[in-house]
Amino acid sequence: MSVTINLGIIGLGAMGFEMLRVASEHSDFNVLLCADIDSESVSRAKDNYPQIQFTTSPSEVIDSREIEAVYIATPAIFHADYAVQAMRQGKAVFCEKPLAISISDGETMVEVAKQTKVANALNFALADRHAALEIERALKAGEIGDVRAAEVRLLFPKWPRDFQAGAAWLAGRQQGGFMREVFSHFAYLTDRLLGPLTLNYAHLEFPAENTTGSETAADGLLIAGDVPISVIGQTGVAVPETYEWYLYGTRRSYCLRNWGELFVSDGKDWSKVTLDGERGSERTRLTAFARAIRRESHDELPDFTVGLRVLHIVEAFHRTKD
Repeated sequence: MSVTINLGIIGLGAMGFEMLRVASEHSDFNVLLCADIDSESVSRAKDNYPQIQFTTSPSEVIDSREIEAVYIATPAIFHADYAVQAMRQGKAVFCEKPLAISISDGETMVEVAKQTKVANALNFALADRHAALEIERALKAGEIGDVRAAEVRLLFPKWPRDFQAGAAWLAGRQQGGFMREVFSHFAYLTDRLLGPLTLNYAHLEFPAENTTGSETAADGLLIAGDVPISVIGQTGVAVPETYEWYLYGTRRSYCLRNWGELFVSDGKDWSKVTLDGERGSERTRLTAFARAIRRESHDELPDFTVGLRVLHIVEAFHRTKD
């Protein structure tokens, strides 16, 4: 393997373009070739990164003998196809979440990863956020006491969000919706901190006037061991975008807001926690991915097996509507 890892990127939407920016400045990676089936996305990226090669054919990235690792930021329905092809050619794969849309596709990705033994990871934003790591530390230290419950609240005045305007598939029922796109991050965090989840109850609401539109509301109850986790989500409500994850303990409780703000209570008012170290970002997760490729420690980076557990929970919500 080269000193720097030769990276290919498939998908140049909002996340793919951001990862291209980060990877092009990252000392562990050399971005060789990027692909998107949309020629306008390719033209935009090419104008910003003239030193990098671009194509409208994802297979060129997968088939390149020079490329050692692939980052996949396509709609989730294509994740399995591209990831399986890349892994079978010996390439490490870093994939956007969710792992896939169908359970069978997710299971195939996990099985091929085990067969090929290549590094594989999912880009869950909370994997290395300093707020999440602080909660994990407090749990292990016993500072929270007995965990009584957890709660996820997701509220959106508009879905998809403005920065996702070009990703029409996120508004569709087949592979879009805030449960797949956003709740999956918090399902991962809950699974990581409290253990594997099972679904006790779930309900989704869809727009009556749009039979192909994604969910407008969700509520459910998950269980981790003997800990209940309540879930509530709404779109089209007159509030600021709200991302909140609560952990309620007998000694101390935590609230994680807006992806990185942490608040603590010992039975009184919530107070903001001052967090040390890096916040956690695409850059730090790329660093962890490089360590995984080199067979070094990378405990904070979830692999496809973890992603499959999350996929089971997220898609269980959708199966209740079948």
